[in-house]
Order: sequence, then structure tokens, then C-alpha cells
Amino acid sequence: MNAVSDLYQLTIHEAHELLRQRKISSVELTKSALTRMAVVESKVRACITITDESALEQAAEADTHIGTGHIQPLTGIPTLVKDLICTKGIRTTCGSKMLEAFVPPYDATVIEKLKAQKAVILGKTNMDEFAMGSSTEHSAFFPTHNPWDLSRVPGGSSGGSAAAVATDEAVYALGSDTGGSIRQPAGFCSIVGLKPSYGRVSRFGLVAFASSLDQIGPLTKDVTDCALVMNVLAGYTPRESTSVPCPVPDYTKSLVRNLKDLRIGIPQEYFVEGMQQEVRDALETAIGRLKQLGAQVDREASLPSTKYALAVYYILAPSEASANLARYDGVKYGFSAPNASNAIEATERTRQSGFGPEVKRRIMLGTYALSAGYYDAYYVKAQKVRTLIRQEFEDIFRKYDALVTPTSPTVAFNLGEKLEDPLQMYLADVCTLPINIAGVPAISVPAGFVDGLPVGMQIIAKPFDEETILRVAFAYEQATDWHERRPPL
Repeated sequence: MNAVSDLYQLTIHEAHELLRQRKISSVELTKSALTRMAVVESKVRACITITDESALEQAAEADTHIGTGHIQPLTGIPTLVKDLICTKGIRTTCGSKMLEAFVPPYDATVIEKLKAQKAVILGKTNMDEFAMGSSTEHSAFFPTHNPWDLSRVPGGSSGGSAAAVATDEAVYALGSDTGGSIRQPAGFCSIVGLKPSYGRVSRFGLVAFASSLDQIGPLTKDVTDCALVMNVLAGYTPRESTSVPCPVPDYTKSLVRNLKDLRIGIPQEYFVEGMQQEVRDALETAIGRLKQLGAQVDREASLPSTKYALAVYYILAPSEASANLARYDGVKYGFSAPNASNAIEATERTRQSGFGPEVKRRIMLGTYALSAGYYDAYYVKAQKVRTLIRQEFEDIFRKYDALVTPTSPTVAFNLGEKLEDPLQMYLADVCTLPINIAGVPAISVPAGFVDGLPVGMQIIAKPFDEETILRVAFAYEQATDWHERRPPL
């Protein structure tokens, strides 16, 4: 990897060391990533907006900063950002016609933190419209393709970010996770994806889908990189009401190679009916490796209310989306339908033309659940069951340090396979969405392949214990070679 053109293959920690030693420059690293984009982007279609000129300017600024002897872990390292995280001066579309031309006047907190480190932002990644989807096929612009098999989905809704990292278009990326939107695409693309605890990372500047579920998190090539990005993203901000003033540790100190005395539970409810047998076999092999690393593994763990999580999620999330998306009325900002005769008609036309079918479906589901006569029967009941689910997680972590499950019950499915069957699409997140309901952290790490397609393993811990999931993830990663494999593009 001596040639400048090959620098895109580096991890964050590898690139940081080379930058620190002045063996490479940020401009060289950024040019390598942009060259890689030019080669693979037409096949994968991971990006909505590429900001090559400003990226090279940021890289030059980073090199100047490094030249003064100042370098931080993300200084000069190229990243991509999911297109629902506000970036000042760079359009933020949410994968929707509604915001196709929207350019935020401010940065999200996480972007401010990246800029404080002199990180290099290459552009914005494709996603399911307003993060509503599990395949990145619901983007208003184009679908993203899985780099391991271009006929398959990369997962969603952060599919663009996951595909970009898997193909080395960026050294790492940011995504958001409402019901699995970081972890499921990470599993489908064989990279690392972490959903932090609710409140651990500021949501200020994240365009809302379901505000009690959304979280921003990293998608990276390995677990070490994940810890490095979390060291930057995590932390309290008074600008955001759900941000929790909880101390932030140095996550890299959790990266040890053994799991001695760690108690790991395997909740059987996550090995669902209809789970692909080869995925089950891969998980069994991975669990066996955790035992070899010293973990105490218990297969009798149980989270019985898990079976209700899918129904709870598809009442609560659409209900919150119905409220959050009411702001798109064609008046304040975003798309506005022309030639309406009055304000009501203007709003109707704007939403009819600006929103795609999946967003409309979820708005209608949420509006129905919140309507008079159905609020108690659906929304209130779902909130009560959510409390039970959270209590079960709280109880189970009195016995176990971490839980291990599949990230998804299947490998990546074919493009178009589930578009006409929303229920089957929703089932793709059956293993991930209970974690958002409970507000706990979880990570997906590469755990094998089935006929050339990646399998992800999900590791879950109690709230604000990202350290434990990173410990388990790192020990497993270092004992296997799945994370070293790259798609044959």
C-alpha cells in the first residue's frame, strides 16, 4: 500500500499514524478516496452529494494544522455523512424530493465535533427517504447496491454510508439508527456499525424521524476505528434536551483481546422462526469463539416481550413521524408545489408530490394510531408494552454483561424483492429494533459469510455501557479475519 492511489484502503488508526509521522498528507489521502469514488460510485451509488472541492480545501487545512504539530485522531481523515445530518453549506436532502434543494444554515453537533478535529467531509450518503426503510431502495433519487453483490440491497436506512465504507470510498462514515439503520446495513456489508445508548450522542441537527428512537453513530472498517469515532461523537450538549450528562470514557481502553469472566447471554427469542439456517450456523460458530475467548455463555437467556417489539415499533415510530413530518407544509422551507389556489391545497399538493410512498404509508399509519378513538387502543398500549420491554432489558443485565444475537435473520436480499411487501421489509429489522425501543447500545460486527454474502453478529449491553460491547466486539474481531475481507469490486 505504498502508492498514493491505494491509501483509501487504510483504517482511521493506520491513516492517523502515517499522518502523524508525516509519511502521507491529508491531501494525498483525500485524493485517493476521491479517485476510489470515481471508480466504484457508478456501480454502488452510495452518495447523493460529493463535495470534492471543499474536501480538498479541508484536507489542505488539516495538513497545515498537522504541520504545526497538532493532530487529533480524526485530523485529516476523509469521512462521509448520512444525508439527514445537517451540514452548513452542503445540501441535506434526507433522500427526499421534499428537501432536494435544502441547504442547512448550521452544522449538527456531531459535524461541529468532526470539524473541531479537522476531519475532511467528502459528501453526503444515500438513504431511505427520511430514514424510513431497510434497504435504501426508498431513496427518492436511486437505490444503493450492496458491494458484495450488486444485485442485492446494502440494508437501510444508512445503506449509502455502509456501502461507502465497505468499498473504501471513505475511511469511515456517520449514520443514524432508529430501528436498526446502522447495524443492519453494517451486517449486510460486513463492516462495524454502532448504535449508541439513547442520549449518548447529540441529536442536535439530525433531521427527526422518530425522536424517542433516533441515534447517530459510526460505521467503520474495524472496532478500533469505531472506538476512536465514539471518543469524538459522545458527550453532553445543552442544546439538545435528550442529551444525557454522563461521563464519557476513553473507549479505546476497552479494546482487549480476552473475555475472561464476562457473562454473555444468548436470548433465544432472537433466533426467530424463518431465520436462514446458514445465518444460524454462522452465529453458532461465532458464539463458540466467544467461549474460547473466556466468556461465560448462557443459552437460557430470555427476553419474552421481544415478540411484541415489531408491533410496538410500527405504532410508535410512525406516530412520531406523523408529528415530526407535519412541518413540511411548503411554506417555511423545502419543496413547495406551485399553482395552488389556497393554502390547504398548497399543503396537500406539496406533501403529495414531495413525499414518497413509504413515507406516506408511515405518516398514515401514525396519524391513524394517534387519532381520536384509536389513541388509547394503539399508541397508549404500545407505550405500555415499550415499558415492559425496557424493564426486561434492565432485568436481564443484572445477570449478564452483554447479549449476543444475529444482526439480521437473513443475508442481504435482492433489490426489488420486498418492495411490494412492506411487512416482509419490516421483518428485516426484527433483531435490531427492540434495542431502540429499550434505548440500549448495540453493535454489529462481521461474523462470517453465506455464499459470499456477509453475516453480522449483534452485541448488546446496558445503557451507557458501550465499553463492554466494544470489548466483546474487539476480542471477537481479533480472533477472526472476517473484518479483513473486502468486496471484489
